Amino acid sequence: MKDDFFFLDEFAPGIRWDAKYATWDNFTGKPVDGYLANRIVGTRALCASLARAREKAESLGFGLLLWDGYRPQRAVDCFLRWARQPEDGRTKPRYYPNIARAEMFDRGYVAVKSGHSRGSTVDLTLYHLDTGELAPMGGDHDLMDSISHHGASGITPVAARNREHLCAIMEASGFRRYDYEWWHYTLNDEPYPDTYFDFPITSSRQPANC
Repeated sequence: MKDDFFFLDEFAPGIRWDAKYATWDNFTGKPVDGYLANRIVGTRALCASLARAREKAESLGFGLLLWDGYRPQRAVDCFLRWARQPEDGRTKPRYYPNIARAEMFDRGYVAVKSGHSRGSTVDLTLYHLDTGELAPMGGDHDLMDSISHHGASGITPVAARNREHLCAIMEASGFRRYDYEWWHYTLNDEPYPDTYFDFPITSSRQPANC
């Protein structure tokens, strides 16, 4: 792992995570290239800002749950290959019910060069500290649909308020939102704004043979 990158759980304990692309629970339907362990990795700056966001969330009775941080370029390349394959319908109803696979890129839901690969972008949500239950957000992670946009109509007042809470927490912690995905935030001051990394995510800091 690069010197300026850290495991979030070691740098900022107390933040929950479930690295979806290391599991079968994502829009491709299987673990994605480059995710060899279910851990969240990010730059030092990202982890420090998330630690501040955790404190702000706690003051409102919420905790943070992360689904993705640093994303190897090989994972993005895997998404591209997957999008060119024939539709099998396995994940379409849940993740992209109203568009074709290839449209994910044209509609701005998946990027050929992802901000995640720069190490300072996260996908996350809120959960209630008193119950551990996820806060309703009006749609799940990676639902590639207009209902996932900030300001979308058709979600409940509670979900809209929770999106506003998440946005306020993240913006106050040095992040900017992505208008098409309520869960996606990027540091305003990225340490590597023009670099797309490709080292794999492993269970330790030791380099993997791949």
